[in-house]
Amino acid sequence: MNSYKDLEIYSESKRLAIEVHKISLALPKFELFEEGSQIRRSSKAVTSLIVEGYGRKKYKADFIKYLIYSHAECDETITHLELLFETESFKDKEKFDQLINDYSILSKKLNKFYSVG
Repeated sequence: MNSYKDLEIYSESKRLAIEVHKISLALPKFELFEEGSQIRRSSKAVTSLIVEGYGRKKYKADFIKYLIYSHAECDETITHLELLFETESFKDKEKFDQLINDYSILSKKLNKFYSVG
């Protein structure tokens, strides 16, 4: 592994963050800066915390700590998706189900990655 870019959890989290970012910009105006801002922040934090942790990999405890933070942000993103869907600000059921599934899988991968590491 030469770079954080070689990590599957990195590439998957980045793909999802970009998707969530685009979706969030299409939310109703009243959600754009409230829940929209929160979901953009948490989805991007999943990726950035993986990168930050990787940069500290020389210190295994730091790497694991940042992966745990990333995992927490992943689960937070799931909550924001659920809130947006349940309040009907995000109405695309198929896209919602896909994102929930993808983030749930990513959450499990993050857990496994730092638990085994």
